[in-house]
Amino acid sequence: MTYELKNKNGMEMKVSNYGCAIISLTVPLKDGKKDMVLGLDNEEAYKGKHPFFGVAIGRFGNRIGGGKFTLSGKTYQLETNDGDHHLHGGSNGFDKKEWNVDSAAVDKIVFSLQSPDGESGYPGDLTAKITYTLTDENILRIDYEATTETETICNMTNHSYFNLCGHDAKNVFSHELEICSDKITEVDAGLIPTGGYVDITGTPFDFRTAKAIGKDLKAAGEVNKTGGYDHNYVLRGEGKAASVFAPCTGIRMTVSTNSPGMQLYTGNFIDGTVSGKGVAYQQFSGFCLETQFFPDGINKPEFPCCIVKKGSPQKFYTEFKFEW
Repeated sequence: MTYELKNKNGMEMKVSNYGCAIISLTVPLKDGKKDMVLGLDNEEAYKGKHPFFGVAIGRFGNRIGGGKFTLSGKTYQLETNDGDHHLHGGSNGFDKKEWNVDSAAVDKIVFSLQSPDGESGYPGDLTAKITYTLTDENILRIDYEATTETETICNMTNHSYFNLCGHDAKNVFSHELEICSDKITEVDAGLIPTGGYVDITGTPFDFRTAKAIGKDLKAAGEVNKTGGYDHNYVLRGEGKAASVFAPCTGIRMTVSTNSPGMQLYTGNFIDGTVSGKGVAYQQFSGFCLETQFFPDGINKPEFPCCIVKKGSPQKFYTEFKFEW
């Protein structure tokens, strides 16, 4: 079922309880409204194959090496749905679930989901809650909460693809991106972290000063053969994580979070085979800023802890503030 949020400034947002998908996010510009996110036409389309347009990701976002991890001395084997690795919770992840609607108002909606022990191979009976709030300060705030009766792991995020020129614009090359980070997690050929870090100074990954996404995209894509950006940035701490300005519309989006990392992904694997809202989406037609724990974090004790224990809820937020 689809729900609509609005604020007093004319921003509108459509979401579905299927996968907690953000279907559209519109901003009222002088020359008409612009939809800022790539999305599909209806709920049935979200049940099919697509590159995670706007959906909630869980139980564990990003990759787990070999689909395997050990928790309290027991080893668990998950589905390997990304080559030899586990990606975004597997083929039956949170993006493929009918979420409960706990409450719905004009500016706020609360979704919840029960994920039983053993689902998709994960231990622990997890209760997930995601809240979307659209404020009169033009902020889309996403609150994540995970609780459990049995120790487990969790790494929820949202996989919205943004294009501040409009969802139907050709690409995101001209967007000027700044990321509040000095390093990325080093990865191997399968994009699994080694446990080390890479200083981004002087590399194609350096967004400490704002630059166009397209400027070094090709060079970045030659590293690990990703085709573009698909890397986890180590954030400096709670607060501002990134800022994106689109000269085409004058829209600026500022991202703030208390998550330790953020994945920059430039839609490298979108190939024109999936259409939504009247558009056949092409490579680089949107970018993602997925706030998160680090990929494969459960297998790297030196990384921030993604374990959820009884009596200690995991709580994170991300805010996307729009100015125009």
